[in-house]
Amino acid sequence: MLSRCEICGKEHAEVHHIVHKCEGGMDIEINYKYLCAKHHRGKYGPHKNENVDLKYKLELQEKLENLLEKEYYTISELQIKLSINKNKAKKIVKGFKRYKEGYKTKEIIYRLMGNNNYSLYEMFNCDEYVALNLA
Repeated sequence: MLSRCEICGKEHAEVHHIVHKCEGGMDIEINYKYLCAKHHRGKYGPHKNENVDLKYKLELQEKLENLLEKEYYTISELQIKLSINKNKAKKIVKGFKRYKEGYKTKEIIYRLMGNNNYSLYEMFNCDEYVALNLA
């Protein structure tokens, strides 16, 4: 089955890692966005437009927060929730303290987001916020 661009529907979409591998992103389905060449590497794609890149990261972070609604998860629960194998689940929690209930969800999401928390504030530089507050 051919992948389609999630923006325009064009066939032969490329896999875009929302959290780039160089940022600590993983090769798991939830970290993928399927984009045609134009929407992937074009002028308004995430590789050339920081706001688009951040938008996709914020969407992923929210998706993870909604998907992982409990405070703790075990390896097997992560496998099911994220549709990943045991080795990938272990890689996510590597170095984390294991509590009786499992691993902390906040740490799991932080790791999946490339050891970063994203916010809408990052979409605007400080000058724009000052201008908005003065208006």
